Amino acid sequence: MKFDSRLLSGIGVVSAVVEAGSFARAGESMGLTQPAISRAVARLEERVGIRIFNRTARAISLTDEGRSFYEAVAPLLAGIEDAAVRAGGSRTLVRGRLRINVDGTFGHHLLAPRIGEFLQGFPELTVDVSVRDRMGDLVGDGFDIAVRFGEPETSSLKARLLLRTRVMTCASPSYIARYGEPKKPRDLRSGHRCLLIRNDATGRPYEWEFRRGERVVPVPVTGSLIVNDTGSLLGACLGGAGVAQLLELYAKDIIAQGRLVPLLPDWSDETFPLYAYHHASHIVPAKVQAFLEFVREITG
Repeated sequence: MKFDSRLLSGIGVVSAVVEAGSFARAGESMGLTQPAISRAVARLEERVGIRIFNRTARAISLTDEGRSFYEAVAPLLAGIEDAAVRAGGSRTLVRGRLRINVDGTFGHHLLAPRIGEFLQGFPELTVDVSVRDRMGDLVGDGFDIAVRFGEPETSSLKARLLLRTRVMTCASPSYIARYGEPKKPRDLRSGHRCLLIRNDATGRPYEWEFRRGERVVPVPVTGSLIVNDTGSLLGACLGGAGVAQLLELYAKDIIAQGRLVPLLPDWSDETFPLYAYHHASHIVPAKVQAFLEFVREITG
């Protein structure tokens, strides 16, 4: 295929549409009319021989072929932008808009309290954070990167393991004063109130297990409170409503303050992973790389 400069322009328009979520908003961001955006997309579709977007009266979405195409070209487009900035001699390579997809645990407990430091370090960058129960379609929704707890699902995205944090079983001092402290994992099956958190993937509460070295003891706990986010779980535990399994990464400061007490410390070898996801390409945009380094810093 002979290179056509309109091809690159069309890819830029597609990227704007994916990020904005509509032709009209993409036109506003690029200073073009909606018909001009539509024509640019149609020309690109004709040029590459695929239909990039599904269009309805109310919404647009990437087709399967369009998603594959965008997933391949988006990192290259970001690389071209970074190269142009370097060629221009700019001291600030991290600039533009960074769209981040995070789960509530990471977003509320780890990212939000420290995001000001990141913004201060990169004054030409605008950060758009979306807290979602599930990652969804990172490419189709126009996100640059996602950071989420849990084992990764099979996808074409690049998944980077950032860390593994221990699962801590905790209760408040007031709860322990009332119900006592369990001496072994199976003590939690009776005489204790356990706070459960729902797994959105299955609709059922996460199962509890306790690890000491290679030994694993599953404990089928029950409880009268089930929540679907760690904020509610942590709040209920702090309020003395029951025993909860929390991640050491965000619970350690609260434990150090004496507001929560770790239970069964000899059985706390279970870990939970934190992963970052971004487009699978050897070219990682400067803004994505900067954010990855920031996440490693705040979770280190």
